[in-house]
Amino acid sequence: MHFTLATAITALPFFVAAAPQRVNQGARGTAIPLSKRSSLVNADKSVNLEALKSHVASTKAKILRGFDNFEKNTGASHPFAVKRATGGLPLNALEFGALWSGTISIGTPPSFYTVLFDTGSSDLVLPGSDCDASCNGHTLYDPASSSSSIHLGRPFLIRYGSGESAFGQQYIDNVTISGLTAIAQTFGLASHYSSGYQFEQFPPDGLMGMGFQSISRCRCRPVFQSLVAQGQTDEPVFAFNFAGPRPELYLGGSNPDMYTGDFSYTQVTQQSYWRVNMDNVVVNGEVVLANVNSIIDTGSELIHGPANDVATFYAAIGGVRSPDDPEFYIFPCNDVPSVSFTFGGTSFPILADSLIHGPADSDWVDCYGAIIVGSVPFWVVGTAFLRNVYTTFDVANARVGFAMLA
Repeated sequence: MHFTLATAITALPFFVAAAPQRVNQGARGTAIPLSKRSSLVNADKSVNLEALKSHVASTKAKILRGFDNFEKNTGASHPFAVKRATGGLPLNALEFGALWSGTISIGTPPSFYTVLFDTGSSDLVLPGSDCDASCNGHTLYDPASSSSSIHLGRPFLIRYGSGESAFGQQYIDNVTISGLTAIAQTFGLASHYSSGYQFEQFPPDGLMGMGFQSISRCRCRPVFQSLVAQGQTDEPVFAFNFAGPRPELYLGGSNPDMYTGDFSYTQVTQQSYWRVNMDNVVVNGEVVLANVNSIIDTGSELIHGPANDVATFYAAIGGVRSPDDPEFYIFPCNDVPSVSFTFGGTSFPILADSLIHGPADSDWVDCYGAIIVGSVPFWVVGTAFLRNVYTTFDVANARVGFAMLA
């Protein structure tokens, strides 16, 4: 059974009463284990260049979609927006690469889904029970199976660069993450998944955006902000650890077992993406780039930068453009430089295995770098850097904090 919006308003108190209530745990947060699947490399660990190209296109598409959503929601152009030849947005004809996913539940009684936790977008999207064969292999959300489901009667539109479109519907239901429940959360229910979301390329069932509301396609409050507004978290903070044997998303604070020392904070310069200023990029002890505009994106595996910045970086380490694609650079696998990114006055080293995305072939002579040419005028700092640090996202104070891993 599910409700329409017309009957839902009077029923909302019932949904609130029926939703699981959080037990107050003092100053502790709650941890969600993460699992990873990478599809940017071949079986011999060499780089899958076609998948890499698709991953770059996916990141560009996501960012451009955010620009459009920001303008729609605020009435102003995003300061970093770039003009495009067409108005279409290739949202999900893409390859996500390394997928860090976890489990959420939705509905009454709850059904369980795996989602990619993505700070570079803001919407919760799941496949619906009326989805066509493109959703095969995924767990489908069935509104009829949840007594707390509300159909809003509004479309959830996804547009592609080619001009074609996929669409679904907007629903409301209770969303629970590790015992924390966002009551009456709005989300998009897809009736079609294009190739990048199909199970072979995208094993998680859906995607949970953790950016700011201004880039939401449906103008919805993101799930974590709903948890904060409804008093479900001890602190308006979430944190990621992508390293070691226990990668996790931590809600309601930071996990002291995962980091050491103090956090170095940098303020969000605009509440759309988690956009911050990177103080500098240091190569072999020398500053090669300074005052770098960047966004912190857990949904991207690689580190994307403007063409001139990336050329400057690789000139400092002796890297050369890939003969197969100018967006990528290669350098000797046995000559990895010392590189660090500086945020909030603290430099954070990047391990060699993070700088190397993978060998060009199985002999490990030349390697592809994890820093690549992007298609937007700022850096997109993905998990190639983030797995070297413990990262907190402070919603109330609009800041990102980095600390050394324990």
